[in-house]
Amino acid sequence: MKKLDIIVAYDVNTETKEGQNRLRKVATICKDFGQRVQYSVFECRVTPAQLEELTHRLLGVMDEEEDSLRIYVLHGGRERSLKAYGRDRYVDFDGPMIL
Repeated sequence: MKKLDIIVAYDVNTETKEGQNRLRKVATICKDFGQRVQYSVFECRVTPAQLEELTHRLLGVMDEEEDSLRIYVLHGGRERSLKAYGRDRYVDFDGPMIL
């Protein structure tokens, strides 16, 4: 099945207790689909159906008046689309794992 490499970036207003709760929920949802590479940025490899589910779940939690969500589809895959500098915490779970 075809998978898409995507970047999920979000900014949640945490000035209120509700905002802090939304932030935790957004991060938890993102962890279900990918891995955190920066504080509010996740890289995910998902099927189109998973992308729809991820988007639906995130929009269900976020307050569109207070928060911001961006989802970038990396056409051509992560390896061709991304240049990372400095500490890179990404782990390729589809590649060989050395234990």
